[in-house]
Amino acid sequence: MENHHKHTERSSTTSGRRSLKRKLDEDLEDDRNVASDDTQQDLAREVRTQVEILESSFSSSESDRASSKRAIHVLSELAKNEEIVNVIVDCGAVPALVQHLQAPPYVSESEGEGNQMPYEHEVEKGSAFTLGLLAIKPEHQQLIVDAGALPHLVNLLKRHRDAQNSRAVNGVIRRAADAVTNLAHENSSIKTCVRIEGGIPPLVELLEFVDSKVQRAAAGSLRTLAFKNDENKNQIVECNALPTLILMLRSEDTAIHYEAVGVIGNLVHSSPNIKKEVLLAGALQPVIGLLSSSCSESQREAALLLGQFAATDSDCKIHIVQRGAVPPLIEMLQSPDAQLREMSAFALGRLAQVDTHNQAGIAHCGGIIPLLKLLDSKNGSLQHNAAFALYGLADNEDNVADLINVGGVQKLQDGEFIVQPWAPKLSSLTMQPTRDCVAKTLKRLEEKIHGRILGHLLYLMRIGEKVIQRRVALALAHLCSPDDQKSIFIDNNGLELLLELLESTNLKHQRDGSVALCKLANKASSLSQVDAAPPSPVPQVYLGEQYVNNSTLSDVTFLVEGKRFYAHRICLLASSDAFRAMFDGGYRERDAKDIEIPNIRGDVFELMMRYIYTGSVDVNLDVAQDLLRAADQYLLEGLKRLCEYAIAQDISVESVSLMFELSEAFNALTLRNACILFILEKFDQLSVMPWYSHLIQRVLPETRSYFVRALTRATQADMRV
Repeated sequence: MENHHKHTERSSTTSGRRSLKRKLDEDLEDDRNVASDDTQQDLAREVRTQVEILESSFSSSESDRASSKRAIHVLSELAKNEEIVNVIVDCGAVPALVQHLQAPPYVSESEGEGNQMPYEHEVEKGSAFTLGLLAIKPEHQQLIVDAGALPHLVNLLKRHRDAQNSRAVNGVIRRAADAVTNLAHENSSIKTCVRIEGGIPPLVELLEFVDSKVQRAAAGSLRTLAFKNDENKNQIVECNALPTLILMLRSEDTAIHYEAVGVIGNLVHSSPNIKKEVLLAGALQPVIGLLSSSCSESQREAALLLGQFAATDSDCKIHIVQRGAVPPLIEMLQSPDAQLREMSAFALGRLAQVDTHNQAGIAHCGGIIPLLKLLDSKNGSLQHNAAFALYGLADNEDNVADLINVGGVQKLQDGEFIVQPWAPKLSSLTMQPTRDCVAKTLKRLEEKIHGRILGHLLYLMRIGEKVIQRRVALALAHLCSPDDQKSIFIDNNGLELLLELLESTNLKHQRDGSVALCKLANKASSLSQVDAAPPSPVPQVYLGEQYVNNSTLSDVTFLVEGKRFYAHRICLLASSDAFRAMFDGGYRERDAKDIEIPNIRGDVFELMMRYIYTGSVDVNLDVAQDLLRAADQYLLEGLKRLCEYAIAQDISVESVSLMFELSEAFNALTLRNACILFILEKFDQLSVMPWYSHLIQRVLPETRSYFVRALTRATQADMRV
């Protein structure tokens, strides 16, 4: 009782503590919510205060300019936090900031004569910078434009033309260009507005500016404006931007040539005419030079641009290869940067299409192995670009042996290919799913396995290193014509190479061997499971269903499990050699009226007799094995094959070993074939079984025999065992 009281007391105390903890937690959460609300209110008050300062200080006086500068600085610091951006916009900061994009008028004309505006350019720079931060959120872009920001920003882009303070001017121009970039980002209507407001010519002019930061900002803005906007592209080209952009490609400043190649890439995207102008302007060589840049971003953009050049211009493909683009592209395939690998594979894929010289060049420079490795990537776009490049390489007969020697066929067959949306830059290109691309590559290889190529592969399979021999045998099992199977796998020892893999202790080798043999079997149509009940092997006349166990004209009686079964000698004599020996030979059954059948169940015997009288019978799994035993005993080949067919439909991972033993016990060739094919097909499920290795050793001799018999038949019809 005392213990119970103590337990109750402890429980009560614990419960009380938990209740107190919950209450404290709730109070703390309430305090946090209150604090959060208070913080938001304080923040909003602070923003409104700064906005009011901006609204009341738009004048040329030094004190107002200083107040404006401080207020804008506060807002810009707050705007760096994306969570606060909405508060700034909601408190009406946009119109006030837009107003300060322009210098206020002087109070009097005499005040402005020969005098510098206090904080000249700095207030405008801060305002442009803050608006650029607010424009990072797409929902605020149009609001800023509607407030009239674009004309002022375009004017800021021109301030260098008549300004004195170069450093301050550089800053305001750069911030204005950045603001234009953020406003136009993924906003087609604002891109058009920038062009209408005259923003493109000053941006093109700024590409030649002495300050590299301004150059980069202008190029970045043009890059955004050119993306998927044909009118903007045309105006940029009309403003003679190409010579300067190409010159920027040769800059030692990585940031400059990165932006320049990006602008050119967006200009030529889906614009064949501009692409021609870019090539005529001499962009090809400096773009190829960027493949060796220390800036991976520039390398990516250069590879993408070369792929775009090569996609529609066959002459350009040749020039790209001749000018040394392939080695650095292949080197990029092995970069740890996934995007770099993706873009280089994209470029190589476009270079490899149709042109046999390029295909040979890519293979000669060692492109096959790194492209095959990319098939293991978890990046769907990267996989596809690699697969597309390999598809191009497979078009060249001289590359077929190289693809096979390095295990390319197995890699293509074993790949786990990802289906995912393509990168936006590549979405306009004609792309097929990776699996289809791989299937077409294998089909392309299959079409080339004949004549000179087949002869070379057979030579490699005979005298090459063991690993090469096996790869060739595996590939040919999948790719060769049925007409060449005997030559490859019997005359040139290909079958033994596959069987060696099957009995290997290496799981990968076992799987490759199983898959290849299964493919070979299906091609030969010799080891496929029985797919239809075969006809009786010996055409004959049957007495018919009505005479089964019918005493009419019966001249022999069988005793089965103590019951009489009436039969007719003439029918039995015609059915099998076993009954002919029984009734025509020197056995005691010859003259017996009643013949005892000691080892067959009555229902099984009746089914056997029904087959003898009619030539057909429905075989259920319940009696199939017993009926097979009876059919084998009485040499009824047609019934035996019917039983094998029924049993073969029920082969499973758990039963295949027993089924194979059954086929051996009764020399059931059709069932044995079905077991062998099942073992080859179900490797993944069977290989984890502890008895798998023992099973393979048991079936290996029969597997060899059946393949030899199948592959030496002249026609597919004769191949059936």
